[in-house]
Amino acid sequence: RAALDRATVLLSMSKGGKRIDSVWGSGGGQQPVKHLVKEIDMLLKEYLLSGDVLEAERCLQELEVPHFHHELVYEAIVLVLESTGEKTFKMILDLLKTLLRSSVITVDQMKRGYERVYSEIPDINLDVPHSYSMLERFVEECFQAGIISKPLRDLCPSR
Repeated sequence: RAALDRATVLLSMSKGGKRIDSVWGSGGGQQPVKHLVKEIDMLLKEYLLSGDVLEAERCLQELEVPHFHHELVYEAIVLVLESTGEKTFKMILDLLKTLLRSSVITVDQMKRGYERVYSEIPDINLDVPHSYSMLERFVEECFQAGIISKPLRDLCPSR
């Protein structure tokens, strides 16, 4: 009974309610996958417009889904493959490097994102004919920047 009374007080507090909701499971990982994908997509597009790495990092952390960060890696690489200029290539490279170095994205989540791209590159190539060569180039740059390991680089599919 005491716990229920305490919970009622905590939930009725104006500022504490949002934090308690997250702790008790209505935020973060409880959000629908489609919503999270949409949020990550918007985060990446906003980053490409603003160039603010710290804001992108903050927004990713606010989603509270570290187990889903591979989606950001996947979507970011697909943006690079679909882009035509060097600007997106360089900006995504910088973003991934920053997120890995700050440990916002773990090595495991980075690896899962790359592996998803590797497995889906035949389908991506149907829509983006130059995707294999762009992927090889991006993966090599990521390896040089210390974002991915040599074994992960070597898994990169080629034509």
